[in-house]
Amino acid sequence: MDVEPLAPIGRRAFLTAVAAGVASGLIGCTPAPPPRTVRHQHGVLATPPTTVTLHAFDLPADADLRTVLRAVGALGPSVTVAVGASLFDGRFGTLDRPRLLEPMPEFRNDVLKPEWCHGDLLLQVPGGTTVDLPGLRPRWRVDGFLPSGEPRNLFGFREGAGNPDHGDPALMDELVWVGSGDDEPAWCVGGTYQVVRLNRLAMPTWDRKSVTDQEQVFGRHKDSDAPLATTADGSPDHGKLPVDSHVRRAAASGARVLRRGYSYRLADDDTGQVFICYQRDVRRGFAAIQQGLAGEALEKYVMPFGGGYFFVLPGTNGTAGDFPGRTMLET
Repeated sequence: MDVEPLAPIGRRAFLTAVAAGVASGLIGCTPAPPPRTVRHQHGVLATPPTTVTLHAFDLPADADLRTVLRAVGALGPSVTVAVGASLFDGRFGTLDRPRLLEPMPEFRNDVLKPEWCHGDLLLQVPGGTTVDLPGLRPRWRVDGFLPSGEPRNLFGFREGAGNPDHGDPALMDELVWVGSGDDEPAWCVGGTYQVVRLNRLAMPTWDRKSVTDQEQVFGRHKDSDAPLATTADGSPDHGKLPVDSHVRRAAASGARVLRRGYSYRLADDDTGQVFICYQRDVRRGFAAIQQGLAGEALEKYVMPFGGGYFFVLPGTNGTAGDFPGRTMLET
């Protein structure tokens, strides 16, 4: 059989054909895997429930971390799973620690009690839920609640005033979620830094203050929550607010975080606030705001005694073999 010779091919056409073949996976190499879909844990952006329980745990050195995380994942999507800096101390092999995850430092006005701070693992579950899993040693627990109706703290001011819109995906990517361009281990993409602060409130002293004095401390009207001074568009006019007011000091750094707040009652004389916030960068977020609050008028009514820095693990892909922290263990 006669075979017709191939027509000559120019260099440009040859290179184009090779490039197309490589891109399609037909020549020379396996096609690149598709990019990993970024997933987040549902509980971070969800509307805050009226009750919540935070469980902090430590793990013994002989615990099987994979088994523990599988068991935690089996508790269901209503559980938000975060890890503390102590988990990365070498007990469980070489885990790639989130770059900014460290034990929560002691800030001005803090009276931190070690038994109420930190933890290898932090679970946020529906209020009153008991978590009893093998291999977990309870470290501390606190039950938080919100009054029915408009959520207000025990000082009588609304929780979450001025919070960024958690329904805006682009804004949440900017403020909350760790992205692929951040200087973080690849497994951290889709997670977020979580700060928990347990604040005892001096209720008897606060309740003796007049409403006018309380409003000066916060920089907001107690009934309407409107700023005491506003610009033409209704936003706070920070330059006209009391210089030591909470609103003015909190805005000084320009940092924004997603805040969640609950009240707690450990005893009749021990009531306060469970402050939670999420951010992409804990140093530029919570820590920057906290430094700006130093010397605010609210300090004399609040005593932080517990909590910690944690990293909320990325979400799972919904398959039977996936669980929170799998990518952390397999990277």
